[in-house]
Amino acid sequence: MNKNNFCVIMAGGVGSRFWPISRMNKPKQFLDILGIGKTFLQQTFDRFRNICPLENIYIVTNIDYKDIVLSQLPDINPEQVLLEPLRKNTAPCIAYANFKIKQKNPDANIVVAPSDHIILKESEFIKVIEEGLEFTKSHAALMTLGIKPSKPETGYGYIQVNHDNNGNRCNINKVKTFTEKPDFEMAKFFVESGEFFWNSGIFLWSLSSINKAFETYLPDINMLFDENIKYLNTENEKEGINKIYSECKSISIDYGIMEKADNVYVLCSDFGWSDLGTWGSLYEIKEKNKEGNVLQNENVYTYDTKNCIISLPKQKLVVTQGLENFIVVESDDILLICKMQEEQQLRNIVNDVKHKMGEEYT
Repeated sequence: MNKNNFCVIMAGGVGSRFWPISRMNKPKQFLDILGIGKTFLQQTFDRFRNICPLENIYIVTNIDYKDIVLSQLPDINPEQVLLEPLRKNTAPCIAYANFKIKQKNPDANIVVAPSDHIILKESEFIKVIEEGLEFTKSHAALMTLGIKPSKPETGYGYIQVNHDNNGNRCNINKVKTFTEKPDFEMAKFFVESGEFFWNSGIFLWSLSSINKAFETYLPDINMLFDENIKYLNTENEKEGINKIYSECKSISIDYGIMEKADNVYVLCSDFGWSDLGTWGSLYEIKEKNKEGNVLQNENVYTYDTKNCIISLPKQKLVVTQGLENFIVVESDDILLICKMQEEQQLRNIVNDVKHKMGEEYT
């Protein structure tokens, strides 16, 4: 295994679109939503153990989740868990990991991944990551993984590729454009064109390439970390990180760097990927009964109920009648009943609940 391969797993999100199962005190990356005996974080960690030495895997998360991470990943050293005092999106998160890795191995080759994605074809995924790391090791490239779209999905961002710019490589191409979540008609056009891929949010680059990109496109964030690098890997690291995060802006790596840089490549792939961001996406990958329902409870009795996902505590008897395309979920003291096609409103609903009822319900 290449000792220069590093992995950064981003695990600080709140997963509000999986509310009410996913809550602030234990968001979806720490849950076994699939019912397979492992949380999303544990699945992601195990996946990358096949690619990077154990000691080269870093988890970046919110300070409130330190104990959860360490309890779910007992094999890692606490120093491998990087604690953010504030949520400032993905660019500061990645910069923090970069500076930690820089002190350990300036020749590092890095893959950055969210902690809560579904990968159905594990062996193909590993093959793709290894191919990408081989490319970034020898090219000054910022790479993202593009997923071949299976339908006109409006919940994902899209990447347009330039098929004619990279010689004989048919699956590694320079990026032409990034597009945020489109409406259905635009998504349909993207899929039919054959030039667009789903943006997976998984990145690969050498440490030198991403550091140069920060210096060029996000110099303010880079300077904050550079000025406080003396605190990293010391007993005063928390003090230094608190100072950095109190001053740095909140910005995504996509908007801050990837959409601006001219050395961005996409590795086009298909390994059974889903970001599993919504109840609807979980419904799509789960086994359904003859009525098209996903029932995550043995004590559910349905009458004239079709194409629904129903998830309630096992000890509860559930009876539904006359529902079609609904999400029905109960967690602790919250019951959610929502039209499947309206689930994009969940973030607004959670914000309303927080405003009216307080944080204990979010």
